[in-house]
Amino acid sequence: MKHRSTLTLGVTALMLAAGGQCTLAAEPSTLPPPDRAGNVTYLSGGIGIDQSTEIKQQMSKYPLVLEFAGRTHSGNDYLADIPVQIADAHGHAVLSTVANGPFLLASLPDGHYSVTATYNGQAQRRRVDVHASSHVREVFLWAM
Repeated sequence: MKHRSTLTLGVTALMLAAGGQCTLAAEPSTLPPPDRAGNVTYLSGGIGIDQSTEIKQQMSKYPLVLEFAGRTHSGNDYLADIPVQIADAHGHAVLSTVANGPFLLASLPDGHYSVTATYNGQAQRRRVDVHASSHVREVFLWAM
């Protein structure tokens, strides 16, 4: 019994010496770091349940959220490797990338944009108005 109380006192002393801080190691993130193109910061991914959960937690930090899926007989399946182009109101490209998963999150300056996403040669275009104070979510859905 004396051994156990000495061990408890030793652990308590170590915690106090460390400023009373005792933290558990956090799980490492499965998300890649955000990318940057000019003045656009973006994040794409969402493959697997862990990464999908993490990217969904990041959505509120980005004013534009794009989601890519294919319609099948049994429902919708997420898609990856989707070429995406975003152009400003003057037709100037502000982002040209390939989404690494079913989600692409983008921080763009306030303005009007045209978003084009392509799957199996079928392009879909959306017009979006982006404002830092709000969130726009566009779902691109293709028949498979």
